[in-house]
Amino acid sequence: MTYPMICNYHTHTTRCQHAFGTDREYVEAAISAGIKKLGFSDHVPYPFKDGYVSHIRMATDETEDYVTSVQALKAEYKDDIEIFLGFEAEYLKDLWDDLKAFLAPYHIDYLILGQHFLGMEGDGNYCGRPSPDEERLTKYVDTVIEALRTNCFSYLAHPDLINFTGDEKVYKRQMTRLCLTAKELNIPLEINLLGLMEQRQYPSNRFFSLASSLGNSFILGRDAHEPTMFLDKQTLDDTCLFAQKHQIVPLLDVILRKPMF
Repeated sequence: MTYPMICNYHTHTTRCQHAFGTDREYVEAAISAGIKKLGFSDHVPYPFKDGYVSHIRMATDETEDYVTSVQALKAEYKDDIEIFLGFEAEYLKDLWDDLKAFLAPYHIDYLILGQHFLGMEGDGNYCGRPSPDEERLTKYVDTVIEALRTNCFSYLAHPDLINFTGDEKVYKRQMTRLCLTAKELNIPLEINLLGLMEQRQYPSNRFFSLASSLGNSFILGRDAHEPTMFLDKQTLDDTCLFAQKHQIVPLLDVILRKPMF
């Protein structure tokens, strides 16, 4: 059984420097795939203070173009699809207030949490790097929980990105904390289609088996980095089989929480 996918809120653009295709091509591909609600959520342009220049996200001076483009497409395609303006953001505590101040004038529709790094991006501490370090896993879970409690995020993207290779009992204990917090706050966990398509360490059987047993809610996310990903039926079929294996019925839609900046 393939679950219908009528919304996707995890969509990138070329501004992040590792995606392909025009904004319009994403919209038209989503329409062709039967998507009714499309959210653009490119990597947030964090206002780094130390002069660091990211190679995986848009620059702050590209934000206006991003917002203008998405809003124009929203108006143009209003009879064919609902379009929403968002960002995928890490929670970087030391820069969080600066980010909120930067984003406030744009009146975005939503944020999704994608915690790719522990600490600053330039430190190289990418969460997907394999490590048996319990302290690192604990920091990931603590950071995600603190982020979810800001009430700014609509869902948690690739919650199992952290690549812990240590004691399974430690993994279960820490990730149980994450899952129970998400459940308490009614924040869905994403099953990430890009990760499955590229055979990354996520979506993880051990994580989703745990989250399913704890009664979390789930949403499918294309994590689209090129328009053709919307038309990739095989990955959708494989993801649905993955969900069924863990007795998961993904939500058809999520409630978008407008960040109160």
